[in-house]
Amino acid sequence: MMKKMKYTKKLFKHKNPYDLEGTDALFVQAMRENAVFQYQNCADYRRILDEFDFCPEKIGSMEDLVRLPFLPTLYFKHHHLQSVPPGKQLIKATSSGTRGSMSKIGFDFHTLSLGLDMVIRVGKYHRLWSATPVNYIIFGYQPTAGNQTAVSKTAYGFTFFAPALSRTFALEMTDSGYKLSWDKVLRAFERCSVSRFPLRTMGFPSYTYFLLKEMESRGLAYSMPKGSMVAVGGGWKQFYSQQVDKHEFYRLVKKILDIDEENVIEFFGAVEHPILYTDCSHHHFHVPIYSRVIIRNPDDFSPLENGKPGLVNLLTPMIQGAPLLSIMTDDLGILHSEKCPCQTASPWLEIVGRVGISDIITCAAGAEKYLKE
Repeated sequence: MMKKMKYTKKLFKHKNPYDLEGTDALFVQAMRENAVFQYQNCADYRRILDEFDFCPEKIGSMEDLVRLPFLPTLYFKHHHLQSVPPGKQLIKATSSGTRGSMSKIGFDFHTLSLGLDMVIRVGKYHRLWSATPVNYIIFGYQPTAGNQTAVSKTAYGFTFFAPALSRTFALEMTDSGYKLSWDKVLRAFERCSVSRFPLRTMGFPSYTYFLLKEMESRGLAYSMPKGSMVAVGGGWKQFYSQQVDKHEFYRLVKKILDIDEENVIEFFGAVEHPILYTDCSHHHFHVPIYSRVIIRNPDDFSPLENGKPGLVNLLTPMIQGAPLLSIMTDDLGILHSEKCPCQTASPWLEIVGRVGISDIITCAAGAEKYLKE
């Protein structure tokens, strides 16, 4: 029998999505509520907590959450854990695009309703919602019934922040698989530049940058309508060595599309931690109330004080279908507590690198072969 998550629901109904101080106690209650549910409904997770002699019913403080055993994202790429019957998993999402081991996560109605509350509030806070129709260009995969990657679902979901006049996907499905429809993207840019409605793009920052850089080399540039936006998410992944300074990225967006830096938005998240991190006007990923971030020492996993780099440990009580309360990512990051000029009160997370684990193949991995083709 499914248990109602009253504290978790209350947390996701909180009006201010960045009021961490005002929701600390509620967050702990929600984490205890979810941990108990996972312990009772997932035998594998129960064995893990028992091995660490950790009792979820005794969670009563943030210090207890620091001691809550974390699971690395790599673990979910090789082990499929679930706490909700498959029949109640309305949406299934995977972490990889075309190759490699994949995390497979199922989302039930409860989790999806929490996600909707989160998206509504975060989208409103960052002024992503608009009643003005928009032309969308997605630097990513066209959604198909056989593509369950979280990145394709997220990109498609982005097109609902404003009514869609059109959706153009850089990677289109053909009889022989996905192909980069470069000419179609160029035609879409040209069409959007003479439209009276705004353009919104979405995609990996690396993929977006490479395509805009190619346009620059061809001498192509457009002036997009007022209110246009470039959105990126997913990080640079295996293109990390080719990552450019953000200001160089903003310069290129302005030169090629005539879109100002203030209208370049970045998202951060993962299928194992589907919380919507959206950068502020100063491009900082403030931690929303739906999660907490612990930066850990790579040597002994002890928590580090704010301002010091370490492994990024993400916590959330959102997911009911799998024990994703505390996951260890393959990101290196810094949690900043200094005051941000945007006036958002919560600390902000800076991603500074990735752990060099060759076994980890991410959802952007397939982009490389399409670019070469």
